[in-house]
Amino acid sequence: MTTVRLALTFVLAGFTALWLAPGIVAPDTGRSLQPLVTQYTGTMALALMSLAMVLATRPKWLERPLNGLDRMYRLHKWLGITGLGFMLVHWWVSSGKHLRLRRGWAEEAPAALQAWLQQQEGMAEAVGEWTFYAVVVLLLLAIVRWFPYHLFQKVHRLLAVAYVFIVYHSLVLMPPNYWTQPIGWLVAALIVAGLVSTVIVLSGRIGHSRKVNGTIESLTFYPRLEVLEGTVNLDEGWPGHRPGQFAFITDEKREGAHPYTIASDWVPEEHRLTFFVKELGDHTREMPAVLKEGMPVTVEGPYGCFDFEDNHCRQIWIAGGIGITPFVARMKYLAHNPGEHSRIDLFFCTEEYDQKAAEKLIADARAAEVQLHLYYTPRDGFLTGDRIRATVPEWNNASIWFCGPTGFGHALKRDLVANGLRPKDFHQELFRMR
Repeated sequence: MTTVRLALTFVLAGFTALWLAPGIVAPDTGRSLQPLVTQYTGTMALALMSLAMVLATRPKWLERPLNGLDRMYRLHKWLGITGLGFMLVHWWVSSGKHLRLRRGWAEEAPAALQAWLQQQEGMAEAVGEWTFYAVVVLLLLAIVRWFPYHLFQKVHRLLAVAYVFIVYHSLVLMPPNYWTQPIGWLVAALIVAGLVSTVIVLSGRIGHSRKVNGTIESLTFYPRLEVLEGTVNLDEGWPGHRPGQFAFITDEKREGAHPYTIASDWVPEEHRLTFFVKELGDHTREMPAVLKEGMPVTVEGPYGCFDFEDNHCRQIWIAGGIGITPFVARMKYLAHNPGEHSRIDLFFCTEEYDQKAAEKLIADARAAEVQLHLYYTPRDGFLTGDRIRATVPEWNNASIWFCGPTGFGHALKRDLVANGLRPKDFHQELFRMR
């Protein structure tokens, strides 16, 4: 099971187990499933949305447990989708008639609080219903690929506003006996964490402590590859990075920050980072014309756990297209640190060929003592598991590091695992974080 699925399963099972703890189900709800389902789905939706808000702030301390920010964002996405599913059931079950779950068993609360809560019930129900409609629209826009990235970022921030309304709806309508039970304690903590995260998101302070200003030093465009190579000269403050990590770059505030894998080793005396940018969307297609040498940028990071660290003395690297970026960074690192070396074969698959870029890659491989296998797919065909095994007979004693199109990676992993590779020895960066 992948890290994301395991984490999501653990969260769902843990929350459900706490909700089922003795003392949660009120006596007057035992005769009907409708109140119980309403309570359960509402609690789960609130908890999942709270966790999604926390992950939206890119908490560094969760990177290693979740095996990288790419997986953290994938978990964030699925927490939102699953939370929306619970909200849908919650809305459907409670839409037939208004369920006054608080009435008749809220005597434990102070009289003044009871009166205020009763006054707010109608408003909270209306707010909850309209917020549900807004969340459906906002999450659909976040999921669809064709929605422009700069608009996605702006619209996605509105989910933080929607979260505040979800909290209001929940606090007014949640049964008072929840707050004396473990599920209530956890939900209270998640609400606090979620609201703090909301402030961070809406104030634009995500990753604020990890941002460094810089200036574009050089730009090289490879038209056939539709790839822009840019070098940024950083101000003081960059903590250094490991090959395979990435950073968020902001070149214009209107567009916001975009994640790019770093294509260079870190040399503290030089304060430079190199990035490869593939024309994959509206913004990246405009970059060759918009970016200029000397332009100021902001770099946030580093992030990621695709760092080539394992206990294998043999590694096989597989790159598809722009997925070559982390391997270029690692080769530059190995050239600067010749003592830290494994036996490495690099398979690079590309649908376009540029002689200048190919010569640079060959030089990097030679300097790092990496065996390069270049697959120009219109000429050589597609890379398969059979070809890897034929080229590297001792492949099953190696770890596999893959960066490229997701479907390509999944197909190779299935093939190699079916032929004896341990799943944990296949490392794959999630190419798309949205």
